[in-house]
Amino acid sequence: MKLDHTLPLEYRSEENSNRIFGFWLFLGAEIVLFSTLFAVYLTLWNRTGSGPSGHEIFEIGPVMIETFVLLTSSFTIGLFINSMRQGLKKPAMVFFFITLLLGAVFLGVEIMEFVTYVNEGATLQRSAFLSSLFVLLGTHGAHVTLGLLWGIGLMIQIGREGFTLDTANKSFIFSLYWHFLDVVWIFIFSFVYLKGLM
Repeated sequence: MKLDHTLPLEYRSEENSNRIFGFWLFLGAEIVLFSTLFAVYLTLWNRTGSGPSGHEIFEIGPVMIETFVLLTSSFTIGLFINSMRQGLKKPAMVFFFITLLLGAVFLGVEIMEFVTYVNEGATLQRSAFLSSLFVLLGTHGAHVTLGLLWGIGLMIQIGREGFTLDTANKSFIFSLYWHFLDVVWIFIFSFVYLKGLM
């Protein structure tokens, strides 16, 4: 296998570069998925029927917590990749752990938010608005959950093997996924919550 030592570890082999390119293609499909969900939501956001509107159920406090922890986790995953590229395993693992912890906090707040909505009678079948809201937020939350499980598995592998061509490549691909979820959240924050609170 020919390696290019002028490149970061995750890009050094042609196979690794191809995996990263393939993951960019996957993220393109994810963009289509979330674009569709946003289009449905923006079409149905005022179709509240007998149910509450966003203005009635959204609370800025939990949303700000979710936004803060998820955007902070985007910063810490960047620090993880930077530490990995410098061959600093211990700091990298600390930053990766913090990233996953922040992701778990985000998920906990989102679950509490969903429970609050349901307790207030804002359920999936109540209106077209609520259906599209739950599907959009739930899909993003499912992606975060998958990211947490993937991250835990990756942490275990890095703990055992250290940073190799394989684990560095997987780590970088994971960071792309995590940044993607943060970008989607910025759109959710802007076009769902801020729009709904106005």
